[in-house]
Amino acid sequence: MKQTALGIDIGGTFTKFGLSDIDGNILMEGSIPTYTYKEIGDFLEALSAEIKQKLDAITEPIHVMGIGIGAPNGNYYKGTIEHAPNLHWKGIIPFIELFQEHFDLPMIMTNDANAAAIGEKVFGGAKDMEHFIVVTLGTGLGSGIVTRGKLIYGHDGLAGELGHINVAVDGRECNCGKRGCLETYASASGIKRTVFKLLATNKVETPLRNYTYELLSAKKITEMALQGDLIALEAYEYTSDILGLKLADAAAVTSPECIFLFGGLAKAGDILVDATKKSFEKYLYPGYKGKIKIKLSELMDKNAAVLGASALVWSEIAGSDQIKVPQRSKVVA
Repeated sequence: MKQTALGIDIGGTFTKFGLSDIDGNILMEGSIPTYTYKEIGDFLEALSAEIKQKLDAITEPIHVMGIGIGAPNGNYYKGTIEHAPNLHWKGIIPFIELFQEHFDLPMIMTNDANAAAIGEKVFGGAKDMEHFIVVTLGTGLGSGIVTRGKLIYGHDGLAGELGHINVAVDGRECNCGKRGCLETYASASGIKRTVFKLLATNKVETPLRNYTYELLSAKKITEMALQGDLIALEAYEYTSDILGLKLADAAAVTSPECIFLFGGLAKAGDILVDATKKSFEKYLYPGYKGKIKIKLSELMDKNAAVLGASALVWSEIAGSDQIKVPQRSKVVA
């Protein structure tokens, strides 16, 4: 009987899930829209039904060791989602407690970007690294920070929120309630805001003028940048300059060997990476110059967050020593 782990990645727009083995082979996967469900109970009903349907379709004998969950503002110590700015469900959501009503399995939760970092360590480009950062550029901006082979969780389980470090004191309004957070500039929603600012302040002809804010997607901006559209390219340059600046700040604190970029914006490839590297080196503490790599995640064509969430199961429930994680209060079944 094949040993497997179920990984779930809760995003602001979609929630993805997958079943993997210890070698990182995904045996089943699926998704549901997150934004459709205003109530957590309705979301859990829909998610569990979809997962169970997919599991029932698997013909080979399997044993599910447990469920790993990556979520915005996921608290590793408590199994809760706490005040996630890009989710409908506000306050503190006892996610694992509620989800165990649907699955009688051990469960572990962490921040979605931490899950991506675990996936990079176990299955991607950080296999031989002890010090690195994974930055996820999706609906918001998340980050997982690993030092000495251990994820940094902080005293409350919520450490690593690079998306909410300050870019400008009186800058763009953020869903978290602050102004000027990094994710309001360097994220899918942030680059949309930049595009519309650029459209309003110059007369460059571009097909992007044919889109309303609601209909324009970061994916379309990326496609236009890859085709050489001047507004899309300028938006990426502006975004990369701010991202490089703030990654230089993060590097000054943690001195990583590498920073991996993952998510929708990272699909712009060299357009994002080269400009971010240039900005990063410009603002970096002199003692670190030339020592820290910025690369695309090696799991770009895979479901990194799902694999990372699954890796939580192999690390703790199945007893794998592939990545070290700190001791914490028990939240598994």
